[in-house]
Amino acid sequence: MPKRASASTSTVYGPVLSRRLGYSLGIDLFPDKTCSFDCVYCQLGKGGKKTAARKAYVQERRVLADVKKALAKGQRVDHITFSGSGEPTLHAGIGRLIRDIKKLTKTPVAVLTNSSFLSVKEVRDELKAADVVVPSLDAALTPVWRKINRPLPSLSLEDITDGLVSFRKTYKGRIWLEVMLVKGVNDGPGNIEALKKAIACIKPDKVQLNTVTRPPAEKSAAALSPDELEEVRRRLGGPAEVVVDFRVKVQTAGSRRLTEVLFGLIRRRPVTLDDMASSLGETQDAIRPHLETLLTANRIVRESHKGRVYYRACPEK
Repeated sequence: MPKRASASTSTVYGPVLSRRLGYSLGIDLFPDKTCSFDCVYCQLGKGGKKTAARKAYVQERRVLADVKKALAKGQRVDHITFSGSGEPTLHAGIGRLIRDIKKLTKTPVAVLTNSSFLSVKEVRDELKAADVVVPSLDAALTPVWRKINRPLPSLSLEDITDGLVSFRKTYKGRIWLEVMLVKGVNDGPGNIEALKKAIACIKPDKVQLNTVTRPPAEKSAAALSPDELEEVRRRLGGPAEVVVDFRVKVQTAGSRRLTEVLFGLIRRRPVTLDDMASSLGETQDAIRPHLETLLTANRIVRESHKGRVYYRACPEK
């Protein structure tokens, strides 16, 4: 049976402003960090449950109810996105959930995945229902892959790459392959050349280059500069692009309970005050008292990273 979350905790968060997906209504299938990887750059921090067990992690009727409730608010939603605190394909019913959500709305459904289970035909078939799949491939050399993603020992980079190739052959939607670059780890010429060859076999619609912008699990995980990112883009060529921040007109937050809405954002990823204001359509002055409430209650902490102040959820005791 899936672990039950408290009735006050929604499986849906946002909409949050996404660099790639516009206003994204997030779906989180896990109460805590649950993944097959333990990436050095993970914005959820260290620890969590590391597993390859595909099972029911959430009650699907509850997810559907939360999605319906969120859509009923009438806010702008450009994509409904499976992301959050874990690897979405670990949930054995993800294909059924995608199909049921698409019965509720015409809003495109996206899935962010670390690609670890695309070698499994059942998983590839389940993801066919999505409109956009954003799989990750940070390395195409096994030693580099193990260093940056720290996968379960049972996983194989060759199987994952073959799974991505197989998925492209049968999937009719859009594939945006994400490459997260960490300075001195996977940005070397050998890995970039190997990635270029792998990408030529996978044939994604886009290759989106990213780097460390939020506080990572390991403090040693450093970002590439804009010039370094551009150089990698040039070397990869083809559909590669550097993903950059953007701003669009904010939406109003209405009468939502701001303290809990803020905590819902912060518990999924570290965010800045500017991130929160842009996503929620509130002024920074309106948000600050609610942050102080959460800080005083030891539900969140404030930390600096690369000259910016982020708010991160405290680990649950």
